[in-house]
Amino acid sequence: MQPILKRLPALAILALFSLLAPRVGHAQLGITRPRGQELVDGIVVKIDNQIVLRSEVENIVAQEVARAQGKPLPPDLRCKVLQSLVLNRLMLARADVDSVTVTDQAVNSELDRRMAYFVQQIGSEKKLEELYNKPIRALKDDLRGQVHDQLVQQKMQEQIAGKVAVTPREVKEYFDKVPKDSIPYFSTEVEVGQIVIPAQVNDAAKQAAIAKLNELRARILAGEKFETLAKEFSQDPGSAVEGGYLGFFKRGELVPPYEAAARKLEPGQLSPVVESQFGFHLIQLIERKGDSYSTRHILLKPATGTTDAGAAAIKLVRIRKQILSDSISFAKAAKDFSDDKISSANGGLLANRADGGSRLPLDKLDPAIFFTIDTMKVGHITPPLPYRTDDGKDAMRILYLKSNTPPHQANLTDDYQKISQAALAQKKSKALDDWYEKNRSTVYLEVAPEYDQCKVLTASTDQ
Repeated sequence: MQPILKRLPALAILALFSLLAPRVGHAQLGITRPRGQELVDGIVVKIDNQIVLRSEVENIVAQEVARAQGKPLPPDLRCKVLQSLVLNRLMLARADVDSVTVTDQAVNSELDRRMAYFVQQIGSEKKLEELYNKPIRALKDDLRGQVHDQLVQQKMQEQIAGKVAVTPREVKEYFDKVPKDSIPYFSTEVEVGQIVIPAQVNDAAKQAAIAKLNELRARILAGEKFETLAKEFSQDPGSAVEGGYLGFFKRGELVPPYEAAARKLEPGQLSPVVESQFGFHLIQLIERKGDSYSTRHILLKPATGTTDAGAAAIKLVRIRKQILSDSISFAKAAKDFSDDKISSANGGLLANRADGGSRLPLDKLDPAIFFTIDTMKVGHITPPLPYRTDDGKDAMRILYLKSNTPPHQANLTDDYQKISQAALAQKKSKALDDWYEKNRSTVYLEVAPEYDQCKVLTASTDQ
């Protein structure tokens, strides 16, 4: 249903494995280059003070080929990649002129998020560091400039096309123009809801965490380095590798208990143990700059046991009974009781990250959910099941199978959300094309002769 895009998404095309070259090359992506045809790198596009390297284009093409797993790709894929990179660099060049910036905090936050994702994918921080033969800090430094540029591009793209919307009439017109033989056939899709109740930490576990942090506080006051202890004991994966360092934040940007404690400190001073929604913290203020302040911390998350999860399960049993007796709807119960804020805001339904809708392809479901609902009937709700939240907390949840849509050819009645998203993507692409046409003459743009066939200098990126 989604049209062949004229460019690749700015953030999707710059993954870790292209940014940390040359450690990951074509061979590791499942692609080999014949002997004697090694890639000679060089500048292929200049846009004011921005450049595009040949290796950037080739690495992204290699990723797309590997991702396709043998499926046919557009014959002009290399041109599409180049056009996407040129548009991104043009946005960076214009961002300098238009004073579009992003904060260090935003960059650090995105770096932490990506590192946490890569660690999860590879298995551990140690394995990630061994793969690239670099500590996490060095990997972040390698990525920092790239992530900064991506966030600026994202901000520019939001300014250009962020307010673009489509009407129902435009969605219908878009769908009517799709050739009949190109209308996709969707596999089985389901709507699944959840209500999550976290395991409540008992007092003994809380007191153990507090006692450990007080012990570490005493060791620091006795002369041990905060950073060394943070690396050893802190359970905040994003900051532990940095010796607990969180960077600079302004008023209102950190959770209230943490901020209130940190802002009372003088540089170098340690806080007492502070409790927040994330656990227990020992905080050290590093410095203040105007309204901003930087800190480091050691975070401990009290462990939960079977008794703690049992209390959550009892609560879910009561909620399930109320839903089954029709005294409350599943959506209302999710909104009122579920600890998962993202799904609770959607009546408990899990969202499809691809299109924002609530229908999920059966073959793309989390295995834990798939094997649970596989034998369920529509409308049924499971008894409480063990669950671990995205941030690693023990919890219990109940699952609800709202609908089960059999395989079918796309249509406006069943698939309006997906068709709407495709129509919106096309309209936003047109807005970016228009912006490119308007702004390409405001910068110096030079393209290497080997890419003349890509027509990067033409007014439209349509091929």
